Formats: sequence, structure tokens, C-alpha cells
Amino acid sequence: MGNIVAIVGRPNVGKSTFFNRLVESRQAIVEPTSGVTRDRHYGKTDWNGIEFSVIDTGGYVVGSDDVFEEEIRKQVAFAINEADVIIFMVDVKEGLTGMDEDVANILRKSEKKVFLVVNKVDNNKRLIDANEFYQLGFDKIYCISSINGSGTGDLLDEVVKKFPETEKEEIPDLPKYAVIGRPNVGKSSLINALIGDERNIVTPVAGTTRDSIYTRYNSFGFDFMLVDTAGLRKKGKVYENIEFYSVMRSIRAIENSDVCFLLIDAKDGFEGQDLNIFHLVEKNRKGVVIVVNKWDLIEKTSNTHIEFENKIREKVAPFKDVPIVFTSVINKQRIFKALEIAHQVYKNRSNRITTSKLNDILLPIIEATPPPAASRGRYIKIKYITQLPTPFPAFVFFCNLPQDVKDSYKRFLENKIRENFDFTGAPIQIYFRKK
Repeated sequence: MGNIVAIVGRPNVGKSTFFNRLVESRQAIVEPTSGVTRDRHYGKTDWNGIEFSVIDTGGYVVGSDDVFEEEIRKQVAFAINEADVIIFMVDVKEGLTGMDEDVANILRKSEKKVFLVVNKVDNNKRLIDANEFYQLGFDKIYCISSINGSGTGDLLDEVVKKFPETEKEEIPDLPKYAVIGRPNVGKSSLINALIGDERNIVTPVAGTTRDSIYTRYNSFGFDFMLVDTAGLRKKGKVYENIEFYSVMRSIRAIENSDVCFLLIDAKDGFEGQDLNIFHLVEKNRKGVVIVVNKWDLIEKTSNTHIEFENKIREKVAPFKDVPIVFTSVINKQRIFKALEIAHQVYKNRSNRITTSKLNDILLPIIEATPPPAASRGRYIKIKYITQLPTPFPAFVFFCNLPQDVKDSYKRFLENKIRENFDFTGAPIQIYFRKK
């Protein structure tokens, strides 16, 4: 179950620098994929072996000063609703401001664990100046410098202690499917169409956090858990239709699932926001089925769906090996088709290929099309391939010059794996290591 840490505070106190410090060092290792538009305001990191997601709420404030206050209130409300721990950041150089006091008032009323973090404390004078923030009424202040990292270790030691205890044993070991997408594409209708009146075949299972409930679906030969985030059921007053928050809401659902139904609206086509959500699924290495809803409202000729499919595949490239289903949720058209496909994707994601089979099939292909020569005319030799025991498909190619393999060749290898084995709908991770 993903723990979420949100960073709040007024503009320019150093939230993004702190966010980057947490996420960058790790993203460099975790995210070698080129062509993935990184969502600058959401990332994964870990501390003392405990993994968590970090959200920088400040990346989304737009507009003039009077808009700022309204936006910051929304961010704080969002953080209180969604995060397990909140880091409230202030700036020792600017000193205490009215806006800091406003944020503090809202946070103190919440039940959440809040850390008051004074940033830019990089000398003794500032250490003394930081004491003025005790006026905000929190028991403790944490002094850090996001730029050079001082104080962040002590802060994170305390942060990870505050994550809620997760009880694992409650949730049956079944496939976990999530329904995600932009606001108003029909997510609730799909969930209701699946579990709607068949309440007798549906057993709600309390999730490990109070705001993510798994609903068990057991009927028509299917048995799985539907990840039902609070966000899909009830809309917060604060952020109706704000795209950013819909993405952040999706994160919980994605992290708690094995396969995601990414719902899009046939009338709108596949938009930038849909692509962002798609990349979040890919970044979390979950299976995905793209469900085009409201297909009954589209004027069709014989090739309409093929053209529509091709447009989507162009946009999601290079990860194009993704199933696309055309449905009308309202008319319950092809909903079970979507379920069957999701089930296949779930299987594909846990597909295991023996080492001998991998080498028998891929080594001759590599020999016929070897990687381009590295710098100074050195040749890259791939000697051996094996699949890692990860929950998603990941492969290691052992070779003499791992750092010299180009992204384009990596994509070539991924395509060859996909041509020879069924990993449709599942993101693949490829690593190169020295033998």
C-alpha cells in the first residue's frame, strides 16, 4: 500500500528543490526510459528501505497573488485528504508571513501528522532565526537546507515512523483492478455497471488505509478485487474538475492495483491528460487496458475504430503493445470483454520465461542485429539474458559495456521480447549489467 507524503507551503519556499532532492537521486536509477514525460510533481523514493510517494503540491499554482491564496488552500485541503504525512515548508530568509499562518491554522485543525520544516537554514544565525516559527503552534520544527541536504536525513527518519501500520492479511490474494481516468469519463458508471445492482456478489473489504477500499467481485467466472478509491465515489468540494487533483487521485488507485482500466471519452479522443495518467501507470509498472467509453455516440465508418486505435498508439509510443477496447458503459456494451482482456493482461504481467528459452530465442536475434559499436570502436557483446523475479516483467542483459547500450537498441530488444512472448498490456523493464 503506497504511503504518500505531500509537501505544502506558499510559493518559493523551496518545495520543488526538496522534492527533487528526494526523488532525483532515485529517478536516475529507477527511470532509465527515455520518452517518458516525467511528471515533475510526483515521484517515488525510499528511506531506510521504506518506499513512499512524494507529491509537490506547489508545482501547480498559477496566477496572481490573490489567486495564490485560493490555490494554496486547495492544495492544503488536497494534502489533508490524500496524504499520510504532510510536510509544511516555510522559509527562514523570508521569515513568518500571514500566508504561513493561514496554512498553519488549517493544518492544525486536521487529524494528519504534520512536520513543520524550516528551509534555507544553512548557518548558525539562521538556526536562531528559525525559532520564530514556533509561533505557528507546532511542537517541533525541523531545520533543513534543501539545496545542500543538511537536516533532511533526520527529518525523513521521523517521517517514515509516522506511516500508518498496514495490515496485510485482510486482502485476499486476487488480481487487483483499478478504474482510472480524467473526471467525467464514466469511471463511476463503469464501477456501477460492474458491481451495480449485484450487491449480493460483491463484498466490500476494508482496505489497509481508510481511504482505499477493495470491493470483491465474484461472478460470471471472474474473481478479483476492484480498487475503489474514495476519490471515485465522492468528489471533494474543494477540487471539482481540477485536472491536477484527478491525476493525484489516480496515483493511489494505480499504486494499489495490478492492472488499470484507463477510461477515455470517445468524443474527446486521447488527450494530454490521458497520456499523463498512462505514463503514471507505466512508471509504476502496472498492467493497462485502454477503455474507450461512449463509443455509441460516435459516427462510424468501417475503419473508424482502427483509425482511432492508431492515433492512441502513436501517442503512447514507445509502449504501444496495449489492448484497446471500445465500450458503451451506459449500454453495458463490451464491459465483460474489457474484463477478459484485463485478466489476460494480469497473466501477461506475471509471465515467466525460462532462461534457456530466452537465450535460445534472443541470442540469435542479437547476433543477427548486434548493438551499434560503442565509442572508440569498442564492440558491445551481449552474452546472456535472464528474467528477474520481480512482480512485473524485467530482464537483465549481461554484457561487457552496459553503459554504452543506446536507448534505441533497448527498444529494439523490448520489441523482440514482445514479438516472441506475450506481454501485451504490461510494461517491460530492461537492465544491462556487467557479467
